Amino acid sequence: MPDGPLQGLRVLDVSTILAGPLCAQILGDFGAEVLKVEHSAKPDGMRGHGKSKDGHALWWKEISRNKRTIGLTLSAPEGAEVLLRLAERSDVLIENFRPGTLEKWGLGPERLHEVNPGLVIVRVTGFGQKGPYAGRAGFGTLAEAMSGFAHLTGDPDGPPTLPAFGLADSVCGIAASSAAMMALFHRERSEDGRGQVVDMSLLEPLMTAVGPSPTVYDQLGVVETRHGNRSTNNAPRNTYRTSDGYWLAVSTSAQAIAERVIRLVGHPELVDEPWFASGRGRVEHVDLLDELVGGWIGERTRAEVVDAFTEAGAAVAPVYDARDLVEDPHVRETEMLTRVPDPDLGELLMHNVMWRMSETPGRIRFTGRAHGADTDSVLVEELGYDAAEVAALREKKIIS
Repeated sequence: MPDGPLQGLRVLDVSTILAGPLCAQILGDFGAEVLKVEHSAKPDGMRGHGKSKDGHALWWKEISRNKRTIGLTLSAPEGAEVLLRLAERSDVLIENFRPGTLEKWGLGPERLHEVNPGLVIVRVTGFGQKGPYAGRAGFGTLAEAMSGFAHLTGDPDGPPTLPAFGLADSVCGIAASSAAMMALFHRERSEDGRGQVVDMSLLEPLMTAVGPSPTVYDQLGVVETRHGNRSTNNAPRNTYRTSDGYWLAVSTSAQAIAERVIRLVGHPELVDEPWFASGRGRVEHVDLLDELVGGWIGERTRAEVVDAFTEAGAAVAPVYDARDLVEDPHVRETEMLTRVPDPDLGELLMHNVMWRMSETPGRIRFTGRAHGADTDSVLVEELGYDAAEVAALREKKIIS
């Protein structure tokens, strides 16, 4: 099976936790050769995130798949020299230190471009490299709060709601992989083949995902508020409980779908009402529509509702937990989840590569590796260090 369209691309993942590592994971999934650089004594905190089995962090196994690992202290001159030698032979470097940290170690973009003018440097921070907040600690939770996401999420009379997962980091990581490829595309098309620096914040991608609230405020002076599971753009749009205790989500973003739903629940006369002809008009009668749709669904089982909606060409989906996802026939048949051999746990079920490509699909070659598993092979076989030099670096705790 081919490794993917990025086979031959060399990536240094010098980032930690989630956004930067996810960017590197995506590139690795599609064939890039990724080297994960961790502090020699303080490994990536992601190794301790989430659930573990037999001492092995399960999230680490996925986020660091397709990455070889090296333990390296960048703040030491000898460690910085190793990174520069690695950068010489790489195409992309991903980092998420606070602004100025790499520069303090003599590893800023100017120095990296001295040794490799074609290197693409993706810098992930909470708020970007410049501005009054640049020096602040940056975490996804802060971006979820400041982006407008928390303000718009939750019940109208409840508090702002934060997600129970790394939303801002994940959106940023996906965006950063796209940014890296744009920079590489530019490098290939430019006459001098120079790489560039990508300034990627956690805040901006999630601001975009939240939607045009700033534009609405600018043009109308309106500050949008929380509406629970309802939408201000169309109705009915909500979650409804079935007679057997399951929750279903219904969407009517398209007018034709709204008409099918209301006919299905037994009220075709509403389709001819003037207000029903637009999403905003239906929102003005949302209580009535929720009552009709919720009442109809509440009298039927999940299977009955899904079958009826499917037959009618209307839009419905069950609210899934992890067990439901694993057991879903569509998820199984399309291999959205896949099993990967692991030397520690035997076999792991994890998310597959994120999209399907007909000619160069990419693949998961191996799961996340132990701290410093490839340090010696990288230094000796790739950079030309001899055994005595490696031993000296290890004695000084520059490498692990």
